[in-house]
Amino acid sequence: MSHKVKLALVLGALYVLLVALFSALGAVLWADMQSGERQAVLAILEDRYGLAIFIILASWVVLGLVVHALYRAYVLAPLSLREQALVMVNTNPALRLQEVGAPEIRTLAQVVNALADQREFLQHDVEEKIREAKASVEAERNRLAALMSELTQSVVVCNLDGRILLYNHRARLQFQVLGEAASSASGTLIGLGRSIFTILERSLITHALEKIQYRLGRGSAQPGANFVTTTRAGQLIRVQMTPVFGVGARESMEPAGGSERVISGYVLMLDNITRSFETESRRDMMLQSLTEGSRASLGNIRAAVENLLDYPDMDSGQRDRFVGIIRDEVGVMGQRLDDTTAAFGDAQKGRWPLEDMQGVDLVQAAQRRIEQKLELPTKTEEIADDLWIRVDSFSLLQGLTYLAARLKDEFAVREVRFRLMQAGRLAHLDLIWSGAVIGTETLVTWELEPMTMGGETSPLTLREVIERHGGELWFQRDKATHRSFFRILLPTAAAQEAVASVPLAHGDSRPEYYDFDLFRQTEETRALDDRPLSQLAYTVFDTETTGLEPSNGDEIIQIGATRIVNGRLLQSETIDQLIDPRRPLNPDSIRIHGITEEMLRGHPTIDRVLPLFREFCEDTVLVAHNAAFDMRFLQLKEASTGVTFHQPVLDTLLLSAVIHPNQESHRLEAIAERLGVHIIGRHTALGDAIVTGEVFLKMIPLLAEQNIHTLREAREASARTYYARVVY
Repeated sequence: MSHKVKLALVLGALYVLLVALFSALGAVLWADMQSGERQAVLAILEDRYGLAIFIILASWVVLGLVVHALYRAYVLAPLSLREQALVMVNTNPALRLQEVGAPEIRTLAQVVNALADQREFLQHDVEEKIREAKASVEAERNRLAALMSELTQSVVVCNLDGRILLYNHRARLQFQVLGEAASSASGTLIGLGRSIFTILERSLITHALEKIQYRLGRGSAQPGANFVTTTRAGQLIRVQMTPVFGVGARESMEPAGGSERVISGYVLMLDNITRSFETESRRDMMLQSLTEGSRASLGNIRAAVENLLDYPDMDSGQRDRFVGIIRDEVGVMGQRLDDTTAAFGDAQKGRWPLEDMQGVDLVQAAQRRIEQKLELPTKTEEIADDLWIRVDSFSLLQGLTYLAARLKDEFAVREVRFRLMQAGRLAHLDLIWSGAVIGTETLVTWELEPMTMGGETSPLTLREVIERHGGELWFQRDKATHRSFFRILLPTAAAQEAVASVPLAHGDSRPEYYDFDLFRQTEETRALDDRPLSQLAYTVFDTETTGLEPSNGDEIIQIGATRIVNGRLLQSETIDQLIDPRRPLNPDSIRIHGITEEMLRGHPTIDRVLPLFREFCEDTVLVAHNAAFDMRFLQLKEASTGVTFHQPVLDTLLLSAVIHPNQESHRLEAIAERLGVHIIGRHTALGDAIVTGEVFLKMIPLLAEQNIHTLREAREASARTYYARVVY
C-alpha cells in the first residue's frame, strides 16, 4: 500500500471520528435543551448555516494540512531514512542519512551518521588487518593466475557436474570464448559456470572418469585417462584427464588401507591435433602412393635388368630399348620421391617441439633481451604484423643475443636493427648493423662455437639452433646502404584466431578466468524459481536502438552483455556487438548513444547476432534495467529469426521499486548513486550492462533484508510494483 493511500485512509478515519464526536455532542446538548432554548438556537443558526459550513470545511482543510505535515515529518521521513540506513548497512557504507523530517528525527539522523562514521572507521581498520593477513595467499593466487594465463597448453578445470570453474588464456583462444558475432552460431563457447559437455561428449567424460575410478581401486598413485574426440566445430582434440581430489577424504574401513581419495572434479589438458592429424594422413597417403606407385616401376626395371643379364648378345637396338625403360622408370621414381620430399620436407626436419607465435612478439622479446643483457640499443624496420612463425623461442632468442654480443665485442657495433618479412612458406628474420663486414669464415666459426652472451652460456651452438628450426643462416651485404645483416630462414605457421581484448573496468590488471567456489555447486537439478538468488548464474544485458518505439519498426543497433557467476561479475566474458539495422537512425537516439549510421555499415544484421547471443545466455537468468523495453525488441524478432528467449527475467528498475518504494527516482544513475556504484561507459550497451550487473549484485542483500531470497520471490515482488504495468 502506497503512502498516499495510507494518508488518505488516516484523514478519512480522522474526519469520520470528528463528525461522530461532534454529532454525539450536538445530540446530547439538543436533548438537554428546553423547547424555548431550541427555538432560540434555531433562530440564531437560521441565517448562518453557510458560514458554519464554511468554517467547518476550512477547519477540515487546515486539519488535513497539519496531519499531512505531521505525516511527512514523523512517518515518511523515518521510512525514507530506514531505506537509506539499509543501503548504508548492506551495500554502501559511505552513504549518510539525509537530515529530513521533524527536529527529533533530524537529531536521530545525526546520531546515526556519527555511528556510521565510527563503523566505517572500524571497518577500514579491520579490512586493513585482513588485507595484510591475506597478502601471502593473494601472492600465491596471482602466481597461479599468471601461470595459468601463460601456459601454452589449453587447460580446463571442471567439477563433477561438468561445470567449468577454471580455464586459461590458451583455452579461451582455442575455443573462441567470444568469437565474432558474424561467425556461425554453432561455434563453441567456453566460460565460467558453463558446461564442458557443450564442447566434449558427456559419454567420453563419463567413461574416462570410470577408468580413473577403476585405476584408483587398483591402487594407482597417479590415475589418469586419455582420449581423442571431435568438437562441434569439427576440431580433433586430444584430451588428457587428471582427477582433482576433495579436501575431505573419507577414511577407508580396510585395516591396511590409508585414506580413500574422493574425486571432486577433473583437469582437462587439451591439444588441437587437427592440423597434425591431417598432415600425417596426407603423409600416409603419399607414402602409400609412393610404395604402390613404385611397385610397377620396380617390376619394369627388374624385368629389363634380367633381360639384359640373360641375353648379353642381344642386338644394340634391343639393348637400348631396355636401357631406356630403366632410365624412364628411374626418372619416374625420382620425380615421385622429389614430390614427396617437397610436400613433407618440413615434417621430416628436426623433431624438436616448436611453438607457434606471432613474429612481432619474437622481435620485441629479442629487443628486450639484447638491451637488458648487452646494453646495446635496438630498433625495428619492416615488421610483418600478421606473420606467425614456428620456433623454439628460448633457443632462438639465445642465438640472436649471441650474434649481437659477438658483433658488439669484436666489431664495436653500437646498434642493431630487426627486420621480419614473409617469403612464401618461410620467414626472413634479419639482424642488421652498419659498418663492419663479416667474412664467411668468421660466421662459420661463430656457428660452431658454444654460445656465450652477457654472462650466460648455452650448451647449444648457433648451428644447432638453426638446424633445430630446419632453417638457414647466412651473411649478406647491402652495398647501396652500406649495411650488413644476418638472415635467418624460419618456418611460418598458420595465423592463430585472435580474441578481442576486453576493456577492464576499475583498473583490473588481469581478466578473471577462474572461480574455485564452483566446486561446491551440487544442486544443479533444482528448479530455478526455488533456487536462492545468490546461487544463480545471470546474463546482464542492454541494447541500444534506432529509437524508442519497437512496435513501430525501431531496431537494435548494439547488444552488450556480461555474466555473473557465483556472485562475481565476469568482465572478461562479454559480448559487445554493433548491428546493422538496415534503416535510418533517429537523430534523438544518436545524441544519446553516439552511434552513427556510418559506424554500423558492414556489421552483421540481427538475424546473425541473436543466435550467438542466445547461446551466450544459455542456462542463465536474464537481468536488465527496464527489461520490458529490451525484451520487446527481442520478442518482435522471434518470427523472423526463429530465436526465442525463454529464460526468466529480472528487472533492476522493478527491484529498485521493491527495495526503495519511498525514493523518488529509479533511473539507473540514481540507483547506482544510492548503492555506491561508479558509472563507466554510460549509454553504451556493454557499459550499461556492467553498471546494471554491479547494481544487481548490490541489490541481492537488500532483497534478503525484505525476506526475498529466491528467484520466485523476486519475480513475484517485481510484479506487484507500479512500474510492472508499463507496456512497450
